[in-house]
Amino acid sequence: MSAVKNSATGANPALSIIVPCYNEAATIDVCIGKLLSFSGNHSISLEVIVVDDASTDASAQILDRIAAEHNGGGDGGIIKVFRHDKNRGKGAALRTGFIHATGDFVGIHDADDEYDPCDYLAMLEPLLAGKADVVYGSRYLRPDTRRVLYFWHTWMNYALTRVSNMFTNLDITDMETCYKLFRRDVIQRIAPLLKEERFGFEPEITARVADSGCRVYECAISYNPRTYEEGKKIGWKDGFRALYCIFHYSAHTAPLPMQILIYLFIGGVSMLANMVFFMLGNFLSVPLNYTIVGAFVLAAALNYVLCILILFRHKARWKTAGELFWYGVTTGLMGLVDFGLTRAFMALSGWLILPKLAAAIAGFIGNFLLRKWLVFPENKKR
Repeated sequence: MSAVKNSATGANPALSIIVPCYNEAATIDVCIGKLLSFSGNHSISLEVIVVDDASTDASAQILDRIAAEHNGGGDGGIIKVFRHDKNRGKGAALRTGFIHATGDFVGIHDADDEYDPCDYLAMLEPLLAGKADVVYGSRYLRPDTRRVLYFWHTWMNYALTRVSNMFTNLDITDMETCYKLFRRDVIQRIAPLLKEERFGFEPEITARVADSGCRVYECAISYNPRTYEEGKKIGWKDGFRALYCIFHYSAHTAPLPMQILIYLFIGGVSMLANMVFFMLGNFLSVPLNYTIVGAFVLAAALNYVLCILILFRHKARWKTAGELFWYGVTTGLMGLVDFGLTRAFMALSGWLILPKLAAAIAGFIGNFLLRKWLVFPENKKR
């Protein structure tokens, strides 16, 4: 039996492992057994927190039996079981577990028997040495044998990790990994901010970790994936949700070139809407001044919605009234610019499309700068 020690204090580390569980009756017993065996073999004080996310199979009964058999047995560990009244998702289950964790370090272990708890030994090293705040276990760093399964599932993981890195400016190889190990004070500071209920937890927690300035390390881990026939739950819809989460939780702190690219999309959609509404007004013979103003207002509303959905943090500094006030001021200012440039260019050329296009481009530049620095400024004290 080998013992793991904290290099600073010489004490055995106390480890809390959160196990989200939903209909895992076939594997939950084996998973908890592996965790207990791991802690016993390496003299780690272990707290296993299982969150049953309203399972409809025999998971709840199995967990009750395991807890009754193990707790009070004198083997140095403890099992705690929490339950959700209705199914809320992996992210919600992990939040429940994080809040109740008491160990020095807090990790995650899925109930599907795809991961090996012994990999936490290597992941603990940079934390115990005081070099890291968070350690990610990467399934893609290990060069040895592996089970070959789904190309598109693996490709999706690679792609989402690369996109996440572009926004967080972290250089990790496996953002979607289950195995993440945190200092307890770090994760309990972040946990109240988490919002994702399902598998969007992975990109959200990565964005929060990056935004917090945590020292992040990465460690190779083993991985034995199961098939969908064996009970794998994550699917292509979760991939699209993860992509949205990357934008929603990372874009507001992304490097400036990335923010400009995102706003190019937002501005492009808004500009197209502006032009479509403008041409529609002309087609319906609406008076020109009303057409210009109406098209701009509708495009501005669309711009606002897209900004808070995928680029800037809603109410980052201002309360709702303040945010709407400054949005109204900037919208009015850019509306005057749009109106003036459209009328001026039309007087010079007599065209419809080109004057509106020129005014919309000017609006794109002005709107991005005003949105970023005035309407949605970052609150550095949060």
